[in-house]
Amino acid sequence: MSVAPARYGHGIDLRPEHYRRILDGGPLEIDWAEIVSERVMDVRGGPRLAVLEKVRRDLPLALHGTRLSIGSVDPLRSSYLDELKSLIDRVQPAWVSDHLAWCSLAGGELDLFPLPYTEEALSHVVGRVVAVQERLRRQILLENPSNYLGFHHSTMTEWEFLAAVAERADCGILLDINNLYLTARNLAFDPIAYLDGLPRGRVCQLHVAGHRDLGDLLIDTHQGPVPSCVWDLYREALRRFGCVSTIVEWDTAVPDLEVVVAEARRASDIASEVCREAC
Repeated sequence: MSVAPARYGHGIDLRPEHYRRILDGGPLEIDWAEIVSERVMDVRGGPRLAVLEKVRRDLPLALHGTRLSIGSVDPLRSSYLDELKSLIDRVQPAWVSDHLAWCSLAGGELDLFPLPYTEEALSHVVGRVVAVQERLRRQILLENPSNYLGFHHSTMTEWEFLAAVAERADCGILLDINNLYLTARNLAFDPIAYLDGLPRGRVCQLHVAGHRDLGDLLIDTHQGPVPSCVWDLYREALRRFGCVSTIVEWDTAVPDLEVVVAEARRASDIASEVCREAC
């Protein structure tokens, strides 16, 4: 497989709070959209199915998962992958993504937890990504997590680890700019070094979102609007990787649909500015 160079533009994460508005309104004024995979994997009817069908009919749609648990030592869940493959066949999404994290232990579900960045963990994750891609018969993207702690026995940086996974497993990268910014602040590293350490051809999608700043700690809330510090880092990412397809996430205290769409429009305006600078 190779990383597809597709550019879908600027869009939003589809939230349940907006389903009725989407169904009752006209076409969404965005280039593309993303939806959480688990939210629609078992859908058989109702507004979720109606939204899925309407949006996919009009726009490119990405599937973004939270339960793949690519870093877990639990066996990959066959039932989950079967349901995901069925959804992929049905939707034919632009991208399929999940997180560089683990969220299961002994069959139980947990929150998203970080990994130690070691050669042992790298080999483990690469093997699981390869197995998932073979099962799904398509490439996936892995997203950098939001982190609040690091492991003393890590032997590489997060960006070195993510880049190595992408190259060895032949997968893509979903670079979450908000996650990068808050992790850099929380763990005291240079986010520009992170950007410089990623292979340009592997970064296929960007996320932007908001967070809560407690001074000595940043908390990932995905509550907007996107702060200026994240937009500044977004500009730097665009300068390095080009006008990569971007999704705005707003998961808590969700406002009216038009407010989130306006954030996607701002992302588009910033991308246009960066492109003009490069000419």
